[in-house]
Amino acid sequence: MASTPGILTDWPWKPLGSFKYLVLAPGVIHSLYHYIAKDETERDISYLFIFPFLLWRMIHSQIWISFSRYRTAKGTARIVDKGVEFEQVDRERNWDDQILLNGVLFYIASNCIEKASNLPLWRTDGVVMVFLLHAGPVEFLYYWFHRALHHHYLYSRYHSHHHSSIVTEPITSVIHPFAEEFAYFVLFAIPIMTAVFSGTISVGAYAVYITYIDFMNYMGHCNFEFIPNRLFTLFPPLKFLLYTPSFHSLHHTQFRTNYSLFMPFYDYIYATVHKTTDDLYFKSLKRDEELADVVHLTHLTTPDSIYHLRLGFAELASRPHNSTWNLNLLSPITMLLTWIYGRTFIVESNQIEKLKMQTWAIPKFNVQYLLQWQTESINSLIEEAITNADQKGCKVLTLGLLNQGEELNKYGEIYIQRNPKLKVRVVDGSSLAVAVVLNNIPKFATQVLLTGKFTKLAFALYHSLSKRGIQIGVLNEQHYKKLNKASNNYEGTLVLAEGHSHNQIWLVGEGLTDEEQLKAPKGTTFIPFSQFPPKILRKDCFYHCTPAMKAPPSLENMHSCENWLPRRVMSAWRIAGVVHAMEGWTEHECGYGMSDIDRVWKATLGHGFQPLDTPIAYGLP
Repeated sequence: MASTPGILTDWPWKPLGSFKYLVLAPGVIHSLYHYIAKDETERDISYLFIFPFLLWRMIHSQIWISFSRYRTAKGTARIVDKGVEFEQVDRERNWDDQILLNGVLFYIASNCIEKASNLPLWRTDGVVMVFLLHAGPVEFLYYWFHRALHHHYLYSRYHSHHHSSIVTEPITSVIHPFAEEFAYFVLFAIPIMTAVFSGTISVGAYAVYITYIDFMNYMGHCNFEFIPNRLFTLFPPLKFLLYTPSFHSLHHTQFRTNYSLFMPFYDYIYATVHKTTDDLYFKSLKRDEELADVVHLTHLTTPDSIYHLRLGFAELASRPHNSTWNLNLLSPITMLLTWIYGRTFIVESNQIEKLKMQTWAIPKFNVQYLLQWQTESINSLIEEAITNADQKGCKVLTLGLLNQGEELNKYGEIYIQRNPKLKVRVVDGSSLAVAVVLNNIPKFATQVLLTGKFTKLAFALYHSLSKRGIQIGVLNEQHYKKLNKASNNYEGTLVLAEGHSHNQIWLVGEGLTDEEQLKAPKGTTFIPFSQFPPKILRKDCFYHCTPAMKAPPSLENMHSCENWLPRRVMSAWRIAGVVHAMEGWTEHECGYGMSDIDRVWKATLGHGFQPLDTPIAYGLP
């Protein structure tokens, strides 16, 4: 929102929310009816083409979003180092409004202007005319209109909304109040409408021209430089005809400079080119891939989880992961893409103080970790990621989610055994996960129930709680025997629960059954020590999220949620690697061993990470 919003700031379909796409329904339905009902000689292909073209623009936009986020995470040729935060993502979530506006106006023009219907697929003279008019009046008018928008009156009411984003993403280019975006449409319509009334317009002319506008807009806001200097060396005048991402980036960091649309010659004519333009261009081009101090190695969970990553749909990534039926329809495409690519890829980069962090993802899903024949492939990918991080000088690598399974790799121990000369420290984060669970247990608790799959976290919880004199109940005799065998003379702390009615604090691991959960007494607090949250079946109980903590304000560039966790909340396993590196600890934390829980907890709090406030309550007053 602009600092002092002017008239026509909001888009007309804002009250419709996610149903805003219905504004295209009349045009889409009418174009289909027109095509089906008319004779073959009367069918208007150009009218029918509008909707597929709008879909192409959506896909084109998403390609730029994903590509830009991937490149900026790697750091190669990145221009601005500041981070993007959730506030910017929320502000830019309506990036597709301008596509809807174009669609509505295209449908209206096709019905109301005779020369705008029944267009040929291609006319070269029309294409040439459109681009000449763009290079002439459009670039000139845009330059002065843009300068006018930086006058205090218009800037405070309209253009300041766009400039709220100092660090730009491709979709930042189309984030404007409705009135400003409509003015841009009128400006860009000059070449198209001239071609319409001159009878030289074609489907190809407006499709190529608008795709060109989208491409140049997204390129100028992508925050990484990729236009090779060779182009300007071979053809020096190109400097005045083609702007670069670094050229426009200066407009967002310095504001009153580099006003041009796509062709900078008016900035050179009117002396508004920033003096550091060339220096920033060469500096950005020479920038190498950023090396991380800490890498968190995670993996995809469900087929639709890839769209919730930072590289996927920006709006979905900014919310906790919740599977939806429409994204599940894309599962075959997702499975095919991950099978074809088949390599670990970078998801995001963050920074806390001077420590650089990255998240890498293995293209495997939860179900694949359960398949015996996938074990070798998964272990190979994990080991390759560890050795790659080691070669890049990474200090710590944490194993997230199922990458640290006992059956898979003995909690990561096999990688240390195979690579004894590793300099990177491999951390499974189990000590901090235990510390978080212990902190979540109410201070007044005198007994808890321990259930689910028994991992090394379960045994660590048992020992820690026994030292505190808290009674631990288990539901089956097998678990009772395992814990009793591992006990260190903790008399009276372990009991075999005869029923489910006494303990109202349940520490749950993987494998909690629906039957067990339904037998829990009303008001039970479920505290998971598992990697994945339990299924929420009860509305009369409390549920904690999986072990996690709030990130400190000093952690930058955090604008996507980690799986199902809320905003600016990180899993304990991920935080553990950050703390390990910041403290300079030199030991591995993997295998069946575990770091000192109290030491890790105090260090984590000391670096600004905070416990979550309360569990989620369902159906309770």
